[in-house]
Amino acid sequence: MSFNIGLSGIKAASSDLNITGNNIANVGTVGFKQSRGEFQDVYSASVLGTGKNQQGSGVLLANVAQLFNQGSVNATDNALDMAINGNGFFVTSNNGAISYTRAGYFGTDKTGYVVDNNGYRLQGYAVDANGQLQNGIVTDLRVESSNQAPRATSTVQEKVNLNSSMEVPTTTPFDPTDPATYNNSTSVKLYDTQGNEHAMTQYFVKTGANTWTMNVLIDGRNPSDPTTTTPYSVGMSFTSAGLLNVPLTSTDFTANADGTLSLTNWVPAMSNGATPPVWSANGAAANPAGISFDLRGTTQFSSTFAVNSQYQDGYTTGQLSSLEVDDAGNVFARYTNGQSKIQGQVVLASFANTQGLTPIGKTAWVQSSESGEAVLGTPRSGTLGALQAGSLEGSNVDLSNELVNLIVAQRNYQANAKTIETENAVTQTIINLR
Repeated sequence: MSFNIGLSGIKAASSDLNITGNNIANVGTVGFKQSRGEFQDVYSASVLGTGKNQQGSGVLLANVAQLFNQGSVNATDNALDMAINGNGFFVTSNNGAISYTRAGYFGTDKTGYVVDNNGYRLQGYAVDANGQLQNGIVTDLRVESSNQAPRATSTVQEKVNLNSSMEVPTTTPFDPTDPATYNNSTSVKLYDTQGNEHAMTQYFVKTGANTWTMNVLIDGRNPSDPTTTTPYSVGMSFTSAGLLNVPLTSTDFTANADGTLSLTNWVPAMSNGATPPVWSANGAAANPAGISFDLRGTTQFSSTFAVNSQYQDGYTTGQLSSLEVDDAGNVFARYTNGQSKIQGQVVLASFANTQGLTPIGKTAWVQSSESGEAVLGTPRSGTLGALQAGSLEGSNVDLSNELVNLIVAQRNYQANAKTIETENAVTQTIINLR
């Protein structure tokens, strides 16, 4: 009996050493979760059951449990490295074979798919042709690496304050090259359908008490006839409280009842670079719907001329410059034109019983009947944790504890070997009896 008891103890101690050694070997493995040996005592049973004075028959390894507590999160220099702070697993696909991992080594392959260091594709919600997330449709995440097409300007919004205390210019007529013929000026960028940048400059000329004229040139030329420098003009009047009266008056712009202006006949132009330059249409076009020009926030107060806000929605062609992931798993592409575009959203998986997951190596698990079905959701939804981009979750192994466990397992092994040695000595004594 003692031989079997000692042998079972040696086997248990050996298993404990193997488990502890595996933990120590993976102390630097990203996303690794430490294991723990769970042992049970053994009692022999007869047909009629076990008596109250039954002697034990040794020990056995009942289970190797994995501890899914949080590992430390460490920053990296890779924008697509991701760490989960809280509950959940990344979902990856290897040609349709789904696995789950906490190791957030991610990058893009040659076709733009987001993959881990095994080449498995990260799963999430993709976007449609209009850039809208397709929630509920989980698929391989992909980053569009092609250039972003330009967008012609369709809206310009400005809030300007004109200084009511300024005098009417005495030098006439208006000349954009002579600052004495106007009070203030400002410019805003416009973009045509080919992404060419143009400068629309507004020159504000005070004409009387509470009245101003805004002269407009695009690239220093007449907006509809680039061969001339005759500006478009808009009449502006203000209330005694300094607020803009609407609608505005103009024969060049379409003055809308809501106070906005519409520019519908702009001809984008370019110079031939000669001296003097010759201007002509550049072959591109303005936004087909025209350009809405909103000045309704303009005021006339007795303070310095200021452009309080300025916005236009056009942009030139952009090349992919970087990728960013927010804590909700949204993947954004940043372009050289200052624009950003969502590429998809990472999904995470949770399980009713994470202990029931089956490890398959490469710091990955697959679901089993004991784990239950995967429940998918976006980061920060329900019980799922948040993502930390540019970071990786380290192993949750406590090296100090594991080194102590090594000593304990070694002592257990030696003690059980001593049991066998002692039983052998007793047996030898009996054999030597005469």
